[in-house]
Amino acid sequence: MNSNDINSYPFVLTATDISKILRISKPSAYELMERSDFPLIRLGRCKRVLRDEFFLWLSKKW
Repeated sequence: MNSNDINSYPFVLTATDISKILRISKPSAYELMERSDFPLIRLGRCKRVLRDEFFLWLSKKW
């Protein structure tokens, strides 16, 4: 996967995907996903984020 191409990531990201993208631990990714400004999608107990929403959110943070 080419890390420079946003479209190479899945359309819906998991905590594992986020941890790989940001090079943080999986628990840290879950902690990040709990922020009130994070574009989280809850599906029962599952936590997901749309790829484009995540990268948009990330670009506004940095």
